Amino acid sequence: MKRKMEVSELIFKIVSYVFLVVFAVMCIYPFIYAISSSLSSRVAVENGWVTFLPVGETEGSVGVQFEAYRWVLNNNVFWISYANTLFMAFVGTIWCMIYTMMGAYALSKKRLMGRRAFNFFLVFTMWFSAGIVPQYRNYEATGEILAALAGTTYAGGSFDQKWLIILAMGMNATNVILLRNAFEGVPAEIEEAARIDGATEMQILFKVYIPMSKATIATVALFFGISRWNGYFWAMRMMPDYRYNWPVQVYIRNFIDMTSGLINPENEYYKWENVIQNVGGTGFDHNTLSAMSVVYAMVICAVIPILCIYPFIQKYFAKGVNMGGVKE
Repeated sequence: MKRKMEVSELIFKIVSYVFLVVFAVMCIYPFIYAISSSLSSRVAVENGWVTFLPVGETEGSVGVQFEAYRWVLNNNVFWISYANTLFMAFVGTIWCMIYTMMGAYALSKKRLMGRRAFNFFLVFTMWFSAGIVPQYRNYEATGEILAALAGTTYAGGSFDQKWLIILAMGMNATNVILLRNAFEGVPAEIEEAARIDGATEMQILFKVYIPMSKATIATVALFFGISRWNGYFWAMRMMPDYRYNWPVQVYIRNFIDMTSGLINPENEYYKWENVIQNVGGTGFDHNTLSAMSVVYAMVICAVIPILCIYPFIQKYFAKGVNMGGVKE
């Protein structure tokens, strides 16, 4: 027999559902707008006619054109940047996960000498930061060290700065704490049984702790992967002039600056009517193709890998955060 809801409970549910629907629309609308703008005509994009569906040459009409995507497919530099982002996200996530798991495993052990101090300093970095300038100088010094180890120089573009982004910018205290808490939830009896069987520390980590913390590990890997894929600010600061090493986010930002007149507005090369031919090749008309449509097309292409990966990791997300974020 179903229980009849009280008026206050009914009102709460209605308000909750309305709020969730509005919030979902606010989240998905920018993505829909980006798709529609990438498929709309230049006059529609520049005059602000696009709201939900792609718009043609006249206001209120529905029209679809794929010139922006065709131009992006012909843009070799964009796909080089895309490959750079794939490389940095994949290798960077693996690198981050390796030493995050090592650090979290060590910090989860009560027998670790100075464990309280190490955990305090880890959390301290979440409360206080030295600031952007010291952090920039730290990264710059790290780049010089990496360049010296590679037998080259940091300045002048001779050093592949993708490795600086991968190696020096992967630490995240929150992810270490999430994984540490998940490791602390593994029953001590299982570890003791493994030690009796003669397992080493590395065998215990990779054959006991990691298999029993798959949900949290998948969640932390998702956090690292998304941050690497969307990484923009430090990549822009540490490789300002090396466009063939740029990740795709930096390239898109530079493209916006270039076509909007923020970079050398007096230079004829940076005018859209010249960029459209110099970068995308012949066969494109700047009068019918908008630079912003191209930007939206690049944004849609850039978000596709995350949309493909996320559904496979989503089932671990809530479970992983709960396991790593709550300590009994």
